Amino acid sequence: MKFTWRQEFVAEFFGTMVLILLGVGSVAMVVLFGSNPPVPGEVVKGGYTNICLGWGLGVTFGIYIAGTISGAHLNPAVTLAMAATKRMPWWKVPHYIIAQFAGAFIAAAIVFANYYFKWILVDPQLDHTTGVFCTFPAVATPFFWPGFLDQVVGTALLLGLILAVVDKLNALPGSNMAPFIIGLIVVAIGISWGGMNGYAINPARDLGPRLFAVLAGFKNNGLTDGTGVWLVPVVGPLVGGLLGAFAYDLFIGSILKKADVLASNGSSGRDPSHKDKA
Repeated sequence: MKFTWRQEFVAEFFGTMVLILLGVGSVAMVVLFGSNPPVPGEVVKGGYTNICLGWGLGVTFGIYIAGTISGAHLNPAVTLAMAATKRMPWWKVPHYIIAQFAGAFIAAAIVFANYYFKWILVDPQLDHTTGVFCTFPAVATPFFWPGFLDQVVGTALLLGLILAVVDKLNALPGSNMAPFIIGLIVVAIGISWGGMNGYAINPARDLGPRLFAVLAGFKNNGLTDGTGVWLVPVVGPLVGGLLGAFAYDLFIGSILKKADVLASNGSSGRDPSHKDKA
């Protein structure tokens, strides 16, 4: 099946919107619904575990929505890596990325509207809950390099594992299971790499909702407060995605392609330089 760029735009928009609705929504549940006054050690609505599950399921269902039409990138880091490794043409990159940012922005607005009356009770000045929408570093000084490394490694893992799952020459998941497996990848990265810079691994997931937070009047937002915090979850994932995709192709994909050529020539899995003993 072939689709127009407008259809791809719509698919990426709604797929990313679902991702953010479930992901940011899970963070809102944990941040906004604690006891008042706070209870020391309280785990609110499942805590960080539920946040990881919310983001993973958001990815899963976003892929189910957009997968057939656009391939469900839902992430500029994925789109850039796919173009750089010649899995998609460069001319598609702009409308994919614009759709992703637009979907993320609108989803953030919907989450805020849904929780508004609770939100203004918890944070009437909108000065300490911007983290519902976007990520912040665990280490304030230096803010850039620790978070940047974290985002590079996390997104490299994401792209490398996604390519492993969808590679037709690799061990493909069962019928229609790839979105679920990719969602589990996101959960695993959150569990293992979510602390240093909030587990963005996706520029649209972070900057789209952050832009909404700025327009909605949230303070300490990492964009207009002079800290430059927004750079890390944008630049880091773009670099990490490229590294992860190229590493997969170099170390795994190339081997699978050679094996496939050998198999098509009737020498499945054999080294052509090997000679049988007489």
